[in-house]
Amino acid sequence: MKLTPIQKRAERKSRNEHGLDMNLVALIDIFTILIFFLMSSTGIEVLSSARAVKLPESTAEKLPRETVVITVSATDIVVDGRKVASVSEALAGEDDLIAPLKAELDLQAGRQTLRKENEAQAKAITIMGDKGIPYRLLRKVMYTAARANFSDVAFAVTQKASS
Repeated sequence: MKLTPIQKRAERKSRNEHGLDMNLVALIDIFTILIFFLMSSTGIEVLSSARAVKLPESTAEKLPRETVVITVSATDIVVDGRKVASVSEALAGEDDLIAPLKAELDLQAGRQTLRKENEAQAKAITIMGDKGIPYRLLRKVMYTAARANFSDVAFAVTQKASS
């Protein structure tokens, strides 16, 4: 069967209309692995800090560890991203114990550690306190952490640039 030139052109056109079928899932997987690799291989430990908290500066060289983080801003007390009390409530109390903070820390301490070597780290806590908060508030936060059996307390600071 002989095709006419119009039929040949139509057949060529239909053959070329398949287009390019690209599989984006493989590309997304590659970029996800690449981003994960770049983030994990930087070697820099950074605590996420809220804009409301201005950390004091220090010349300390020790890098932060992954611990329970208490963020104390001018208005709120936050444990691992969850607001537990306001600063005004904490300062208004006569007792050094901040009850909502103690309840949250007890909840955090109750979580089981998967590995035996991480058990000591489970009792460690990092306090990210705004450099303008009163010492009385900081003392109450530390007292509450001690009552919740968090024995290893660290303070988050901004590292000064070495000259």
